[in-house]
Amino acid sequence: MTTTTAPTRRRTTTGRLTAGGVIRSEWIKLRSVRSTLWCYGLIVLLVIGIGVLASSLSSFGGTALTGDAARSTVVSVNTAGLNIAVLIAAVLGSLIITGEYSTGMIRSTFAAVPRRTGAIAAKAVVLAVTTFLATSVGIWVSALITSPILAAKDVEVQLGEPSVFLPLLGGAVFVTMIALLAFGFGIILRSTAGTLATALGLLLVVPIILSILGALTQGADWVTTVSALMPQSAGSKLFGYASTDTATVSTGGGLVLNGWGGFGVLSAWVVAVLALALTLVKRRDA
Repeated sequence: MTTTTAPTRRRTTTGRLTAGGVIRSEWIKLRSVRSTLWCYGLIVLLVIGIGVLASSLSSFGGTALTGDAARSTVVSVNTAGLNIAVLIAAVLGSLIITGEYSTGMIRSTFAAVPRRTGAIAAKAVVLAVTTFLATSVGIWVSALITSPILAAKDVEVQLGEPSVFLPLLGGAVFVTMIALLAFGFGIILRSTAGTLATALGLLLVVPIILSILGALTQGADWVTTVSALMPQSAGSKLFGYASTDTATVSTGGGLVLNGWGGFGVLSAWVVAVLALALTLVKRRDA
């Protein structure tokens, strides 16, 4: 008597693409590039180094600082390196995406993640989180190191005070948003040289031109307003110490932004550039 065995069915499992998986793969790509580690390391070291240097060289003539003067000093010392760190973040935000376009890796990325907006969003999330964390580490390590240095010069404040904590937090947000802005330009232009020229020109060259125009027009209101709406100027309000929390106002000398107003303007820049970038990504070939 013979027995027959029923054929066994082979189960096939299909890998399902998840947002977490895409973000994880982008994180692996980001940390596997040596230039990324160098850039973040430079951001941390610059913020700490310039903060420590500024606190060590500060002299107050033996006068003890209290109140707004003390809090303003602590904030300015620990955010002194951000104007340089933000340039490194802009370069990093550019290279993360233009590097893939120049090598053709972007085609593999879009082949693995057919929803292109999902791939771009994952890159943006990884860039934003890592940039925010690296900048925050630099700022808060600087604050911890400079606190005893300033205390020895009779400048003592509590780092947990909202008027101190929020500008320090805002500094990390500022650097992160500039990195995202450069990232958006990279998607639009798909050229490393073009993206760096655009991002760094907007951060460095345009403010100089507006400053010259301001001098030539004797501080015309429209020049002041345009200057206030530039990413660098608006973003600097995020880590500027303010003793009073006034609303966004115009004082007759052009537009004046406070911290929240600066955040709103910089957010508008980032949202507009990324929205255009996503639209182009969906419409054109990789």
